[in-house]
Amino acid sequence: MKTLTLGHALGSGRLRAFYVLTKPRVNALIVFCAVIGMFLAVPDGLPSAATVFAATIGIACVAGAAAAMNCLIEQGIDARMARTRARPLPRGELAPREVAGFAAVLGGSGLFVLHQAVNPLTMWLTLATFVGYAVVYTVFLKPRTPQNIVIGGASGAMPPVLGWAAVTGDVSGDALLLFLIIFAWTPPHFWALALYRTADYARAGLPMLPVTHGSEYTRLSVLLYTLILFGVTLLPFATQMSGLIYLASAVALGARFIHYAWRLYRDYSDALARRTFRFSILYLSLLFAALLADHYLRF
Repeated sequence: MKTLTLGHALGSGRLRAFYVLTKPRVNALIVFCAVIGMFLAVPDGLPSAATVFAATIGIACVAGAAAAMNCLIEQGIDARMARTRARPLPRGELAPREVAGFAAVLGGSGLFVLHQAVNPLTMWLTLATFVGYAVVYTVFLKPRTPQNIVIGGASGAMPPVLGWAAVTGDVSGDALLLFLIIFAWTPPHFWALALYRTADYARAGLPMLPVTHGSEYTRLSVLLYTLILFGVTLLPFATQMSGLIYLASAVALGARFIHYAWRLYRDYSDALARRTFRFSILYLSLLFAALLADHYLRF
């Protein structure tokens, strides 16, 4: 009985370790934005339930595989950072070859589902997103340039485009507007995190903006990008993609984000940077929820 209990505990621990590799909270936001893209792609009515289900599973699997590859490539960096040293690889809970195999199976399964049950375009776009994050961003950009977040943000901005392509089989201008919103949101979101984790990033040898250019420059960059983001979020209304419900939400949420960014610039504290980072996640979720609500309740 004790042997069975111990085996069960070990098995549960390993399953949890594999689950943690997929960065489930980040993955949930990715999938959420992709699903919103699926619904917005249909002018009237609802997208096919089968397509939504298959695309959600496929995108979630490939996103999880990209996260696992990121953990594999950065295991040495993760071990030096307080924020990441509890991940499975630095703790020795999983071997690198296990993580590589897990990422291959999970990512391959997701791509197969997308190709067979959705459409080839979505599969190829999702594969490109995987390469953009796991290889271009993680291997080449993150350790080499303080603009890593700006350039690498293109991969993180793809989920709504993937969702749109899954339903329509193409990529329209409206889908690119959704991409642009997340692309503009990414720098202030991650730089808020980097501000209160500057010592962590410096210890790991990563050239994040506050490490290379200092706190004041980074805080000004957060403010400027937040202003850019505010302007970008008005484009769906300007192009008649959305109506008044979205406009009111975008203005209210944007004003709050700008308020956070202004306070961060003028009266910095680590606690305020943490609140700004957390709000940025809520901001994006509510903004995309407002897009969806406006799509079906527009007046």
